[in-house]
Amino acid sequence: MSTVPKRFEILLVSEHVEDRGGASVEDSAVRSAVVEATGRHGASGYPIYEGHGIVADIDPETQTVEALLVDGRELDYGLTALVRTAARG
Repeated sequence: MSTVPKRFEILLVSEHVEDRGGASVEDSAVRSAVVEATGRHGASGYPIYEGHGIVADIDPETQTVEALLVDGRELDYGLTALVRTAARG
């Protein structure tokens, strides 16, 4: 029985924000997307999740992004990807 989540939410946030003015990380993300498991595994060995222009190899146990493409390109410098389990629905 697999406990691998079928979807995650990826938040792309600036690494260099010192003061969000009380805004949450979610509210200050420059982009977010819900990605769903494809059933394939990437070169990293972790499951591939895709959605809304984002393709990511995610370690479902630690919720760590091991590889990431945004609109077919690598993530811009100064941005980081955060992962959380997506709400059902």
